[in-house]
Amino acid sequence: MEKPTLVVDNAPPETQAIRARELNWRTIIALVILHAGALAAPFYFEWKAIAITAVLYFTSISWGIGMGYHRLLTHRSYKVPKFIEYTIAIFGALALEGGPIFWVGTHRIHHQNSDKPGDPHSPRDGAWWSHILWMILGKSQNSEVDYFRRFVPDLARNNFYIWLSKYHYVPVLLTSALLYAWGGLPAFLWGTCFRVVLGLHSTWAVNSATHLWGARRFETTDDSRNNWWVALFTFGEGWHNNHHAKPNSARHGLAWFELDITWLQIKALEKLGIATAVKEASVSEAVSYSSRAAA
Repeated sequence: MEKPTLVVDNAPPETQAIRARELNWRTIIALVILHAGALAAPFYFEWKAIAITAVLYFTSISWGIGMGYHRLLTHRSYKVPKFIEYTIAIFGALALEGGPIFWVGTHRIHHQNSDKPGDPHSPRDGAWWSHILWMILGKSQNSEVDYFRRFVPDLARNNFYIWLSKYHYVPVLLTSALLYAWGGLPAFLWGTCFRVVLGLHSTWAVNSATHLWGARRFETTDDSRNNWWVALFTFGEGWHNNHHAKPNSARHGLAWFELDITWLQIKALEKLGIATAVKEASVSEAVSYSSRAAA
């Protein structure tokens, strides 16, 4: 099987750029349609459409990406019953950032090679590369399973995650149909197009902005930084330097002033006895940095 172009093991940046010349038309067409819909949304303003958009944005980004794809599936920083784990994984698919095997595999590779050759989306290869170009140049791997098995053996043994990775777009299609049936074109433009585009750029900013701008509390071996406005849009994912210093921690906002809404929800689940084995770092402890994500 031909090796996907997203992951370039120990290749220098110039080699990555050469191998990534192929345009991923499926992703490009989807992004063009979504961005066109997002730009059209303000011309179809309705308060009920705004309300459902806010709910879906929080559900897909905080629950789905932050609690689900990232802190639970990638780093296993806490545990919940399987039916809850599967539910928030479906919420993660609502963000339209690929299936869990692709997302988790890519993020674990990022931690292994952060801002070094082999990092799929380092700003050292260009700010726009880290933000969006890495997604549209190269072969589409959002439904890839076989290549990522070595990075996600825990997920690759699970039939549910294999299915969700292959058909990660299904939750968005179903939600879009329901939105249109409920609120017509305004609900679709806001609840799908605008919401997905805002979520994509907010999450991509973790790859780009938090490796370019912000404060560094910990002297990690990469360029990760704490960025407050990225944390605001992603409900806590912007405290990226903290995260790279303590990748196993379910808590990213370590100082009292670093608002981490996703962490507050995990902590609430722990108090209710739903979340267990919660790993929590603190700002006062010594740096115990590892360049590899927890498998």
